[in-house]
Amino acid sequence: MGLALGDALGFPTEFHDVPSILAKTGPWREMRLPRPALITDDTQMTLALARGIRTATERGPIGPLRLTRPVREEFVDWYHSPENDRAPGNTCLRACRLLDEPQRDWREASQTGSKGCGANMRVAPVGLVPGWTQEERAGAAQLQSALTHGHPTALAASDLTAYAVHLLARGTEPTGLVGLLRSYALDHRTRYHERWLGDLWMRTGSDATPESFVARGWDECLTALNHLATALREPSPETDPCLTTGDGWIAEEALATALQCFLLFPEAPLTALRRAACTKGDSDSIACLTGAFAGAHLGAGAWPADWQSRIEHRDELLGFGSLWDA
Repeated sequence: MGLALGDALGFPTEFHDVPSILAKTGPWREMRLPRPALITDDTQMTLALARGIRTATERGPIGPLRLTRPVREEFVDWYHSPENDRAPGNTCLRACRLLDEPQRDWREASQTGSKGCGANMRVAPVGLVPGWTQEERAGAAQLQSALTHGHPTALAASDLTAYAVHLLARGTEPTGLVGLLRSYALDHRTRYHERWLGDLWMRTGSDATPESFVARGWDECLTALNHLATALREPSPETDPCLTTGDGWIAEEALATALQCFLLFPEAPLTALRRAACTKGDSDSIACLTGAFAGAHLGAGAWPADWQSRIEHRDELLGFGSLWDA
């Protein structure tokens, strides 16, 4: 729910700079949910992933083959949907067009040169599903990314995003979150999930080993987390977070800037969403990730009933929340 609300709040502000947003909305701390509260491709693809995960888990223990088929089918259905008119990302469109060819190996469709935020904006359901091992959660997060965004930084950022949601949903205090994410990144820096990714690392043609392939992604994410830690040492809530952790069009920046918005206001979820939506970067993706973190931390009661009642796809969102609520 938080992810969708952030998405809807940031939809009208995407592609605008902060002065333009303020001229349209007034003070950012008073931003209102648009009427109608429409979501973008961010929430559409989150729901597609959630449906695919639900189908896979209904069939038995999770694994790469069991997960790939239903998620691939859901992504292709999204690609053909008449509602796919919410400024979808080019990487997702290109990959899904190729995934629509049934005989094509999914690794041939993966856009290994793209680390856009289109993979980690949708990964939150992976962090919510109960009962998975750390290997299953990491593998699922990276696999769902690789179906469209096969760049190692996209894989690492998706893994970190799912892990952050997982930690927050299980009671981790926000004050320790960045340190835990940095430790996780260091621990996994050279771990390639071959069972889930197969020979994806070879498709780039630029890496000598799978370990060097994944290390590139984790190193970029660690740099982004370091920028985040620096920004949080001297927090400046009235300053556009994009100025310190990036505009969010690429995966590691979307993660870091969304985390900054959440961690500036960990107990004030609407303020966090509004800060995320009033940014010069990829506002809807930053805000949807901020909402995912805030919702995982505070639970379903974090969001005003009036906002929840108006969000597009409300019933399906609440259904998945009930299915996986820890």
